[in-house]
Amino acid sequence: MELKTKYQYTYFIHPYMVDETRYDKYILKLFKDKKCSFKIFQKEKDLDIYNYFLPHVRDYMFPTFEFRGDKLKNFNSFSKEVKSKIVSKQNVACFDYKLSEDIQGKMGEENGIFFSIAKIQIICFSTGICFLAIKTHIEGTENFADLLDFNYRFKSINSEFSSLKDYENIKIQTDMFNDVKDISELITQITGVYERKISKTKDELSNSNFFVYAYACIESDKWNEKNEFLHIENEFYKYANSLPSQYLSDFNKTNIEQNLHIIEKFKYSKIALTNSSVNILCSGIDTFNYTKLPYQYENEYFYTYILTLYQKMFLKKLNSDFKEYEKISKMRTNFINFTKQIWEKEVTLDDTGSLYYKTIKKTLELDELYDEIKTKYEIIYKDLNIEKNNSYYSIIIILLIFSLIFNTVNILFLMYLLG
Repeated sequence: MELKTKYQYTYFIHPYMVDETRYDKYILKLFKDKKCSFKIFQKEKDLDIYNYFLPHVRDYMFPTFEFRGDKLKNFNSFSKEVKSKIVSKQNVACFDYKLSEDIQGKMGEENGIFFSIAKIQIICFSTGICFLAIKTHIEGTENFADLLDFNYRFKSINSEFSSLKDYENIKIQTDMFNDVKDISELITQITGVYERKISKTKDELSNSNFFVYAYACIESDKWNEKNEFLHIENEFYKYANSLPSQYLSDFNKTNIEQNLHIIEKFKYSKIALTNSSVNILCSGIDTFNYTKLPYQYENEYFYTYILTLYQKMFLKKLNSDFKEYEKISKMRTNFINFTKQIWEKEVTLDDTGSLYYKTIKKTLELDELYDEIKTKYEIIYKDLNIEKNNSYYSIIIILLIFSLIFNTVNILFLMYLLG
């Protein structure tokens, strides 16, 4: 079955970590980078985001909403050094990375898939966990199969396998990017020398593949009142799991479904969630699906996904830090702050948004990870307190022994004098 897309875009999200002790320097680096512009959210132009998120989450994720009137005017008058000091103390900082123009690329030696890079965002949390999000469009084709192949290939561009000469026969042809390696070099340039060296625990925190966040609206002729979703179900499963169009020989629907959660609240749209992707597929039969939905998915839902990915990365980082016993005390403070600030909070009152947030958390198994860390911490902290108490007891016993010896000597000395 040949599907045609009406509109589509894909974000490829790269998580990385900046050393916390150098986080303020990294934020200053971004302010000084001429290609970076600090993103200030404003109620008037970002009203949908403002209304979607509950106040405590909005204040946490988008502190610049408070930059209004004289406060915004004063902030804009500050030097880059002063701005970076203010921003580095906030929970989240967002930057847009400006390319000279839309970057045109092509994947494949001949008859490849043309694409453009329309936007690059940098989202940093004060804990040093950051996300680089690259927005792409495929161009010159409406074939859904090309979108499948593009997402499947591009997600691995930053992996170790991309250095292999014949890997997936990928070649990017553009004035800025002459080769696949240039994408990786751009990522290194943005993440910079402040990226935390976590070679021993890197695999525990993330892998080298991008997280995939895609929107696709297909033409209405294949999914409408007369043509049921069942006819395009196989294509949907490939799209949901970022699989190539030719994934047929070992296609196992049952195995794929085990690693997939689907939100089917509306008749002609489905959100598919896996450990490494969130992809929405909808039909153009409903005008909402190609007018309002792509903007909502790119803003409110996108930042909800970033927040949830952050929670996963933060909890994994805590789990990794258990290997360093001396960090337990600091972990306690970080864990408590994390719990109070964003873990126990509802994100939105929007019914669909609330379902979406809970489903992402379930897909990423965040509750299990949180409980595991909580249990580990309680056991280790209890042991530390026992050791601490044992130390106190040892000191008290030693003092008692010295006191007993001292008193005995005094008594003997007095008996000697009186005798």
